[in-house]
Amino acid sequence: MTGDARSRAEVDPVSGESGAVPAAGSPDALVGAASDTIELLRAMIREACVNEGHPGSGQEIRNVRVLQRFFADAPVEMQVLEPAPGRSSLIARVRGTDPAAPVLGLLGHLDVVPVDPDGWTRNPFGGELSDGEVWGRGAVDMLYLTAAFATVLRDVALAPEKPRGDLVLLAVADEEAGGDYGLRWLLNTHPDAVAVSEVLSESGGMRMGEHVAIGAAEKGSAGRLLVVQGTPGHASIPYGARSAAYRIGDVLQQLGAVVPAAQLGELWDAFVTARIPDEDLADRLRDPVRLDAALPQLGGIAGYAYAVSRVTISPTVLRAGSTHNVIPGSGSIELDIRTLPGTTDDDVDDLLRAVLGPLSELVEIQHLRGWDATASGTDTPLFAAIERAVESVAGSPVVPIMAAGGSDARLFRELGVPAYGFGLLGPSWSYERYREGVHGHDERIDVESVALSLEALRLIVADRIG
Repeated sequence: MTGDARSRAEVDPVSGESGAVPAAGSPDALVGAASDTIELLRAMIREACVNEGHPGSGQEIRNVRVLQRFFADAPVEMQVLEPAPGRSSLIARVRGTDPAAPVLGLLGHLDVVPVDPDGWTRNPFGGELSDGEVWGRGAVDMLYLTAAFATVLRDVALAPEKPRGDLVLLAVADEEAGGDYGLRWLLNTHPDAVAVSEVLSESGGMRMGEHVAIGAAEKGSAGRLLVVQGTPGHASIPYGARSAAYRIGDVLQQLGAVVPAAQLGELWDAFVTARIPDEDLADRLRDPVRLDAALPQLGGIAGYAYAVSRVTISPTVLRAGSTHNVIPGSGSIELDIRTLPGTTDDDVDDLLRAVLGPLSELVEIQHLRGWDATASGTDTPLFAAIERAVESVAGSPVVPIMAAGGSDARLFRELGVPAYGFGLLGPSWSYERYREGVHGHDERIDVESVALSLEALRLIVADRIG
């Protein structure tokens, strides 16, 4: 149901209970109004569109079919586009009446990351609703928002009056593996189908003290492969050989011993002001020289603060040797390197050489896939609409933040389209809780957070294109 009221005899599909009609605007009314979104979220979780990074995985066509059924009785224009069998994205559009009005894109992905079932206490693809929470892989990242986007699009399509501007749901494949079978492919091959003037997507809604975090930027990626050479030999006679495995160890030791210096960007002060009430600690965090010594006092937010205050270097994949009785003559280390705005490829290579010191002469640096850091300004009409909506629903100011990871939103920012990480999670959803849920065991979202996000989203849509 899409209205705020229920008949007194109706059983609430969210709580499973019957009772009196809640007052409009009350928490119970908000949750009741989100019941369609909750059921759509559960259905999408059950499709298990697991993206393992190879072309045949994902099979997002299953969630495309779920959305098509959801829109079946609404006047929504739909296109299903796929670069490979089953790797489908759905573009759903409600056209507005004013060609000069904004075209608002709601960017959600349909794929989810793999799970280790042994780490879960419930079926990760059961979509169970228990004690006010929906359980399952993708509940937080980001099927709850994709479901909310779809709900609002259907509401707009069924409204008696058409909107001024277009509203477009971009329900895409392959976000979890970089978008080659999703948004990146769509932008390259079907740019008209996905053309929008502003975008809402994931990576927002967490609580930063009294503030609600809205994603306005993302770090870049500059992956590197370090190739090291040794002297091979028979493993039974190691004298005179120099194993590349030892050299990999030397490189790893050096990478672990040197910490890249802090570089505090435009959003850093806003983060510190919102999250750190202790003025002395906040002052130390604003000082690049004293920042690292203050990090241990931040508790669970320390990892985020470290990540967004510098370029980070993380060894992830090691390779050396192919059989147990041969000393390897070569080896490699894959590095996940996340960059700040303005960091170039040359800057990354120079940083690696500085970190490795004398070892850099023994290491060949090869470039892997990457992209620049991206940001959208906070002086746009869409960001102002987000601020008004969050204040109206939650009574909270917003704080723009930089995401340590990446999302498809960067692909729009690269084109100059403002894109923001949206959401409005419940008061208990600190950044730490959000990060634990994303890609973690027992991923789940509470129905209050879904309802709050849905209510704020409706206000934003009405503000921008209503």
